[in-house]
Amino acid sequence: MKFNDIVEKYNSASLVLRILAGMVLGIIFAVTLPSSRWISGFGELFVGSLKAIAPVLVFVLVTSAFLQGNSKFDKRFGMVIFFYILSTLISAISAVIFSFLFPQTMSFTNVSIEGSAPEGIACVMKNLFTNMIINPIESIRSANYIGVLFWAVIFGLALKQIATDSTKNIFTDVSNAVSIAVKWVINLAPFGIMGLVYHSVSHKGLEIFSTYGELILILVGCMFFVWFIAHPIIVGAAIKANPYPLIFKCIKESGLTAFFTRSSAANIPINMNLCEKLGLDKDMYSVSIPLGATINMNGAAITITVMTLAAAHTLGISVDFLTALILCVLATLGACGASGVAGGSLLLIPMACSLFGISNDIAMQVVSVGFIIGIIQDSMETALNSSSDVIFAATAEYYQWRKEGKSLPKLSE
Repeated sequence: MKFNDIVEKYNSASLVLRILAGMVLGIIFAVTLPSSRWISGFGELFVGSLKAIAPVLVFVLVTSAFLQGNSKFDKRFGMVIFFYILSTLISAISAVIFSFLFPQTMSFTNVSIEGSAPEGIACVMKNLFTNMIINPIESIRSANYIGVLFWAVIFGLALKQIATDSTKNIFTDVSNAVSIAVKWVINLAPFGIMGLVYHSVSHKGLEIFSTYGELILILVGCMFFVWFIAHPIIVGAAIKANPYPLIFKCIKESGLTAFFTRSSAANIPINMNLCEKLGLDKDMYSVSIPLGATINMNGAAITITVMTLAAAHTLGISVDFLTALILCVLATLGACGASGVAGGSLLLIPMACSLFGISNDIAMQVVSVGFIIGIIQDSMETALNSSSDVIFAATAEYYQWRKEGKSLPKLSE
């Protein structure tokens, strides 16, 4: 068999199945070949690639998002944006509460804590504003994600004032190129996961998966809470009607496919078709749905918050509630830059970790844990993200219908 045929067969297989195979091989190698340390090198290469591309990804995606934004929309669009941001923020707050109630720890290797942990809100605020104004090139080079995010917003807004169509096309092409590069890295995730699992199991034993099992339960439990408690409260308060028919319809026709595609961007055609079934205005949902695939990241905010607080708890960093609220805001802003790329939210964890003085090396180990549990975490996260795009696009429109005295559709049929 030719090498090209092997590559083609590899690429044609499901990424989920390939990651599962990588995990199984990592366990088998760790049990049968515990002294073959070179296998863990695959994990080191994978993490190194993520560390290299992540700051560029954040900067380009956020800059492009602000540059491409359209300011000429009616009140319904303002409502959609409000619901997107509100639900993402509530998701992050829910994740903080779950993390405080059920604190989790992780297994790190070669951990060395430099400096002292933040002692309170004043120290956190000082670190936040100091990191914001660091030179943007230096922020990208040193993976200072707070600075990267801040300057991406500034450049995006500035470019929006002077950009021509050709400028927007250039940034669109650059954004697409970076996304493709990320896909290439993630396409090699099975080899990286094999090396990471090998390293973890050969050093810590198979019991490491029981800890990750608890972490998965916290993540999934928080997502279900947002899906079936937080979202219905927001929707019910807006449309003054039973929200669950809309919630269940969106889960069934959008969330289910997003669970398997693991990409909000790939699920956009499904969501647009669902919006048409719900009787929504095409001029509105043709803009709000693609935008939602970029900035409406409820599941991403949960992942970023839970994983960051788990890292802080592992390192013994005390997090008071006010500091956690700042984390919620950062997670909300960071989630908006996660885009529709599979595993995109994991690459934003270092930004949140930097708030607590957690080094980038440790933060990328947290990202690695995220990829190990990503078979469940990322699928659930994408299902929550994508289905809520339609939920809140419909909520904004139905809110306007209610004000105009129109009847809402019977979604239970």
